[in-house]
Amino acid sequence: MELIESRHWERKRVKRKNITNEFIVYAIQNSNEMRDKYWEDALNAISRIPPSGRLLKVVYKRISKDKVKIITAFWLD
Repeated sequence: MELIESRHWERKRVKRKNITNEFIVYAIQNSNEMRDKYWEDALNAISRIPPSGRLLKVVYKRISKDKVKIITAFWLD
């Protein structure tokens, strides 16, 4: 899966260094596609990441089958 980073995520990534691309891909692959509350074309993925057991939320847009644009990602707990 190819990840494309939005400008927002590039700025936020500096502060959230513990969220790696592997965690983001894992969350997208292992959760249901849920529509975002505010944006019609954005999707949400919420998944528990195995090494730490923490919940990760990823907001993304699906560009094609194997391309995903990451808008933001953050820990819920």
